[in-house]
Amino acid sequence: MEAMIRITYSDVRKPMANDVARVFQSSGIKRPSDDLARIQKMIDSATLIVSAWDGEKLVGLARALTDYSYCCYLSDLAVDGSYQKHGIGNELVSRIQNQIGEQCSLVLLSAPGALDYYPKLGFEKADNAFVIKRKR
Repeated sequence: MEAMIRITYSDVRKPMANDVARVFQSSGIKRPSDDLARIQKMIDSATLIVSAWDGEKLVGLARALTDYSYCCYLSDLAVDGSYQKHGIGNELVSRIQNQIGEQCSLVLLSAPGALDYYPKLGFEKADNAFVIKRKR
């Protein structure tokens, strides 16, 4: 990413499924990027989406489910691989936090490769989480 590029952020602009799938693939996050109908359902069902754009190109996405009063689950945080390490992920998380407010906790499940990343954003590791994993 060139230094002159200016990233814009939006919590109103809904990205297209093919753009989200491309960001997922480029970011290294494991999502069903080959199933655009499923990606579209993920977009449509989210409570909150904050996206990062380089002009018309989607370069980052934070997708969350929340009640805006107690808890917010950050389901996806993905930044295009060529735009990583420029603060975009941090800004996406910050904007989610601003939207949900101080009374709401922000929780996520980390991919094994990102375990060292989230503490840098202020997340604390929790040992009390339980998961029933999806079958597909």
